[in-house]
Amino acid sequence: MEQSMELENRKVHLISLGCSRNRVDSEVMLGTLLHGGWAITQQAEGADLIVVNTCGFIQSAKEESIDTILEAAQLKKSNPKMKLVVTGCLTQRYKKQLKDGLPEVDLFIGTDEFTKIGALIDDETQMGTVHAKRTHYLYTEAMPRVNTLTKSSAYVKVAEGCQHNCAFCIIPAIRGRLRSRPVSSVVSEVESLVREGVKEVNLIAQDLAAYGRDRGTDELLPLLKELVKIPDLQWIRMLYVYPENISDDFMDFFANEPKLVKYLDIPVQHASNGILKSMNRSVTREEIEATVRKLRSMIPGMSIRTSVMVGFPGESEQDFHELKKFVVDMKFDHLGCFTYSKEEGTVAARMKDQVPEEVMMKRHGEIMEIQKAISAEIQQSKIGQILEVLVKGVSDESDFLFEGRLSTQAPEVDGCVYINDGEVQVGQIQTVEITDAFEYDLVGRVVSPPTLH
Repeated sequence: MEQSMELENRKVHLISLGCSRNRVDSEVMLGTLLHGGWAITQQAEGADLIVVNTCGFIQSAKEESIDTILEAAQLKKSNPKMKLVVTGCLTQRYKKQLKDGLPEVDLFIGTDEFTKIGALIDDETQMGTVHAKRTHYLYTEAMPRVNTLTKSSAYVKVAEGCQHNCAFCIIPAIRGRLRSRPVSSVVSEVESLVREGVKEVNLIAQDLAAYGRDRGTDELLPLLKELVKIPDLQWIRMLYVYPENISDDFMDFFANEPKLVKYLDIPVQHASNGILKSMNRSVTREEIEATVRKLRSMIPGMSIRTSVMVGFPGESEQDFHELKKFVVDMKFDHLGCFTYSKEEGTVAARMKDQVPEEVMMKRHGEIMEIQKAISAEIQQSKIGQILEVLVKGVSDESDFLFEGRLSTQAPEVDGCVYINDGEVQVGQIQTVEITDAFEYDLVGRVVSPPTLH
């Protein structure tokens, strides 16, 4: 009886690092552990189990992962019974090195075997082992999962792995080649989430536009046509859609379907055709510009996020000048800029003409200054507009403010709308008048009755 009570009272604290795709893996682990009798705690100090789901994409992410593991290991000194498990991309990438270098960790699990976490934790003979075989894992709607975003919003991962071979990227080596879920599986999961109160789903993959191509067909459009039929689903957002795979049929449907929020995350990486070719990107600056301009001409108010990289090997001052001009000309609504990270195992790591760190940082600063001015101008233009906002809840900034997002603001990566007046309904999409703007965030008041048409 005493042992049974101990099992019932076991608490797990999970720390999820890296991207939203990794976050879904974390949610599956939480669901698996919850199904096995564990309780979830937000306090690491009182946990019986700490899980660190790591990112191993670039150097800064690896350093954050190691620091987080070491911080968790410190807690074991005051609680020797605590178990520490390290999962995710870092384990998959550095299996042997982590086991040898981090004896404080009880168990290592990679990107394909993390669904076994419950059984492995309960088996004392597995302590000190590594489980990172390549099994070509594919998430299904039947797996238990705990949505950790908000009650009204969730990520839905439609595929694992990546079919691209970008010279700077280690993801295909860590996650494997593209494996798409069946359309029926994704639809079933979204229907379940909507029954739980989710109003917005954020579709994610390494490249959504490649969904289904591992089976020889483009399935993004068929998937979207099924999802928009779900009655109480209000917003469908698409993240990470590579420009070279955006078709005219997709654009036509996207432009005319109201449930598809007029927002796309289109990674471009660069604007110099020479650098794009060196990166092994199968797209040119001219093609990128044509795609963006067509989307904007078809869809008034279209919001586009992108990401660019500075410091790729061989990037000259002329290449960087082209990138700056591109950012100025295209006026993206949201833009993230990253400095190149030399990662062992990638083609780019073996290239000559590696750009010095100080040059990369200077270029990064210049791009972000340009984007800051663009963002401020776009934000100011929203003052006085009446827009729909998905209300998240009380703001982390102040108990006197509520916080939400426009359909043109993605969770976690874009700004938000602070609501300081009006009758707020948490978890609902409400009509808000924008009254003030900052570089990335907005302020507004709930308008009642709704006046948005």
